[in-house]
Order: sequence, then C-alpha cells, then structure tokens
Amino acid sequence: MGVLNVTPDSFSDGGLYVDHEKALSQAQRMISEGANIIDIGGESTRPGAMKISEQEEIERVVPVIKVLREEHPEISLSIDSRHPEVMAAALHAGADFINDVNALQAEGALDVAVEYDVPVCLMHMQGTPETMQKNPQYDNVVQSVLDFFEQRVEACMRAGVDPDKIILDPGIGFGKTVDHNMRLIKNISTLKQMGFPVLIGVSRKSMFKTLLDRDVDQRLAGSLAVAQFAYFQGADYFRVHDVAETRDVLTMSQYFVQHDTD
Repeated sequence: MGVLNVTPDSFSDGGLYVDHEKALSQAQRMISEGANIIDIGGESTRPGAMKISEQEEIERVVPVIKVLREEHPEISLSIDSRHPEVMAAALHAGADFINDVNALQAEGALDVAVEYDVPVCLMHMQGTPETMQKNPQYDNVVQSVLDFFEQRVEACMRAGVDPDKIILDPGIGFGKTVDHNMRLIKNISTLKQMGFPVLIGVSRKSMFKTLLDRDVDQRLAGSLAVAQFAYFQGADYFRVHDVAETRDVLTMSQYFVQHDTD
C-alpha cells in the first residue's frame, strides 16, 4: 500500500503532493514500483494535526482518485479518511477501499461501508490526532487493542459489513509510546489470532527518531527492518512511503518462507 498524502502538513511528505499533478506523478511512480494499493489521504493525522472541513478534504482527493481510476483500473484505490462524507465521495469517484483511523466510529461511517460493500481497514487510536500523543497510557496495550477490535468487528458485522472484507491495523504511533508500539509489533501474531488480515504502517514514523536518532528522511533502514519482522509475524498489508525498497525486502523474506533452501 503506497502512501499518497494530498496534504500540506503530513509528517513525512506534507506539501510535496498537494498539487494534483505532482500527486498523480507520485502515484504513477509507486505503481511502477509495485504498489498494489494507493492510499489517498486529504487530511493529515499526524500527532497534533488540526481538522479541516470535509469539503476541503473532498476537493483534495476526489480529482486524484478520478484520474487514477481511469488510468489504472487494475489498482486498488484506498480512501484514507475518518469522515463518512469524504468516504462516500471518494468511493463514488472510484475508490474501492476504506482506510479509517477512526475504525468507522463516526456517525454514518458504517452505513457508507455497507452501501459500497468494499474492504475496510479498522485502525486503533487512543484519542484523536489532536490529542493522541499527550501522555497515552494502557494497563496492557496488546489486550486493549484486542478488546477494541472485538468491539469494532462486532459493530461492523451487526451493521452488515462482510467479515471477509475487514482488515485490522493496530495503529502504530497513534496514541502510543515507543514502548507501546514495540509491544504491538512483537505481538502481531497475537492480533492475527482474531482471524482477520493485519495491516502495519510504520514507514518513517517518529519512533525511529527515538530509537535510532534518525530524521524523517533517514528512516528507510529502520522502516524496512520492522516491515520484515512484521512479515514474519504474519502481517498481510504494509502501508509505506518507499514502495520499491519495501517490496524487495518482502519479496526476499517471502522466498525464505516459501522455498526449501536446504
């Protein structure tokens, strides 16, 4: 899953692709590098990010989705949004995947998911993007995330969401300390026991500043190391900025899983 932030303030590439032509060029590059899904977001959810209007978010993402849908019918297009109005507009324009940091908790979000009958990624987040990194605390972060997913999966299925289209994302960096993040990454196999695919998004995250003292443009090696570990733990989807490099790492990791090297 290649990250396409059509925003001026995302933590890694804010402002680089807010121009639609630049956004389309970046999407084309990620597709050529092997992305299966392009995850298009018009609102930054970095720690401390402020909300924008739904209309502004729609105006950022819909033109990009329309062009990509026409030019790349073979690629899945994901709308990265927590707002039902934006989800609906994006799906109507040609997106076919909902990636929601709020796990479809907003009023009307479940209705949109059921109406369009598309895959949905439910992410765990403590608090909101505005507040999530203000001293997050858990008695047991893994159990808390499991409990949250049980509640959200039940709500989705009760509303009519196809369980075969549910994906879970533990929300690395969303209302969590570095220690919380590492505990969740080490327990991906535990999350997998719920029976749903797991998506992991660690690409260029701030935990690499803490762990490796690396600025955002120097976090590729750390991101790849965690992606490989997550793969061996059973992760199914990888949301990344660096598509070619991550695909190479996962291809080689897959080789050792699938081939007898004796």
